[in-house]
Amino acid sequence: MVRRFVPKQARFFLWASLAAVGLRLAFVVWFPAVVDDSKLYANIAENWLQHGIYGVTDSGVITPTLSRLPGYPAFLAVIFALFGIENFRAVLLVQVLFDLATCFLMADLARRVFSSERAAKAAFLLAALCPFLANYAAAALTETLEIFFTTLALDLALRGLGVGEVAGGTRSAHLVWLGCGLSVGAGILLRPDGGLLLAGIGGYLLWLLLRSFQPAKKCPSFSPRSIVLAGLLAAAGALAPLVPWTLRNLHTLHRFEPLAPRYATDSDELVMAGFNRWVKTWIADYVSVQEIYWPVPGQELDVNRLPSRTFDSDQQRDVTSALFADYNQGHDNQDHEMTADLDAHFAALAAERIHAAPLRYYLWLPAVRIVDMWLRPRTELLPSDPRWWEFNDDGRWLTVSLVFGLIGLLYAAMAAAGLVRGYKFFGVGLFVLFLVLRSVFLGTLENPEPRYTLECYPVLIFVASAWFCRKPS
Repeated sequence: MVRRFVPKQARFFLWASLAAVGLRLAFVVWFPAVVDDSKLYANIAENWLQHGIYGVTDSGVITPTLSRLPGYPAFLAVIFALFGIENFRAVLLVQVLFDLATCFLMADLARRVFSSERAAKAAFLLAALCPFLANYAAAALTETLEIFFTTLALDLALRGLGVGEVAGGTRSAHLVWLGCGLSVGAGILLRPDGGLLLAGIGGYLLWLLLRSFQPAKKCPSFSPRSIVLAGLLAAAGALAPLVPWTLRNLHTLHRFEPLAPRYATDSDELVMAGFNRWVKTWIADYVSVQEIYWPVPGQELDVNRLPSRTFDSDQQRDVTSALFADYNQGHDNQDHEMTADLDAHFAALAAERIHAAPLRYYLWLPAVRIVDMWLRPRTELLPSDPRWWEFNDDGRWLTVSLVFGLIGLLYAAMAAAGLVRGYKFFGVGLFVLFLVLRSVFLGTLENPEPRYTLECYPVLIFVASAWFCRKPS
């Protein structure tokens, strides 16, 4: 639909596209982000490209790895092959183009569901001028591509449901659902949590299946057979790309791993299950991720950086301080390491805290982490102080933090207002279900990073655009 709509509004889309590209290029020029994860992805891509080994370099030796899914390394390998090894500037410029394509997909989503040119233009503009999407387009990380494939899969799902267009025939619908699944699969190959989108689409199709036995008067009706077939095609498309990866892991590393390990560890690395479980008994915000979670292993920890909710008693404070002291002392004069014995002590401390307050662990802290990920100023890629609320940062960057925080609140408020107007439109439930599933999942993580909610921004922008259309009759 967007191909027919854009030429009619050529001037708007030209200027809005220039604004979108200009904003993203500003981040690319002044705030390009090539972080540790970027370098790890690049190292895998180089080894894969130059030596045919999907692995990491350690002391000059290339070791096969399964710690990262192959989607982003494959993307980097293509860019490096075309523009030169470690040409991150080319990577970021290509990501700008992907993000611009996401803006057009957002317009298509709004146009399909709301049948409104105003809503489509609003969706495009909200995506084009979103500083959070623009910021991550300038980061050599998976987010931009993940957001693109998430939006593409949602757009194809709506097309498969016949939203906003005349049905194109059984064969066409089958290809659309297969394409939807392949888009989900591409997202999964970038990040394992991309599978949540498949769960959202499957859940929505299941709801339609139940409704198909008693079709609602104002909803399109589908036969149970067509709904089941759509689900099977989407699942097949999403899971098929994982088959080569799974077989490679079985053949090369003798391990059944269709995704990536829970903590992105290789076979020879210690899984810090006890430490991670202990962290989840108190962590609630991104600051603690930077100050406590990320530094382990390798960096010294400061017990004074722990919030008061970390301790239920003076005895727990003493135990925690002793564990930190043991960790900081190091192992055989090497860098600070988490040993199996130390991890077991953290596990025992975690068990004690969970037993004392199970609701805190399973309900209250996850809820706070979800709120923090959604509403925290998204300045983690910028020089801003993450402890913005202490108001001791440089005035310029403090202003950036406050403005970014207000922008995040504005997008959330617009989405809430749009949902009030647009919840009755067919197809909106798919977006809401995906947003809820992903938010609940993110609450279970021990590292509440704001970037994890970016995959939901297509939902926020889409729902917000409903405010600019008429209410369904």
